[in-house]
Amino acid sequence: GINAEYGKQWYQRRVRGVLNYYTNYYYKSNLRMSTVRKQTPNEFLKQLIGRPVVVKLSSGVDYRGIFSNLDGYMNVILEQTEEYMNGELKNKYGDTFIRGNNVLYISAQKRR
Repeated sequence: GINAEYGKQWYQRRVRGVLNYYTNYYYKSNLRMSTVRKQTPNEFLKQLIGRPVVVKLSSGVDYRGIFSNLDGYMNVILEQTEEYMNGELKNKYGDTFIRGNNVLYISAQKRR
């Protein structure tokens, strides 16, 4: 219905806004470097596939695991996932699906 279509449009605008913010931030931070690498957030995230990452949720919970995939809604799939609350390990999971609207940020992690 109308509400579902509005919700979808709102979410698409939000995702575009987040990607634009991080694109602008990335380009501005690279201007300080001697060479500017033009790389979109999508390209950056594709480079993280198969590498350890930290996914911080808006609730404050961290999920750490191997980055497996990401879709257009910023839904995240992790493997070998560990759940942390306030820096303390709470649980371990195998494969994990994290809904994109809960994600605050995705950060590359040093290899384990």
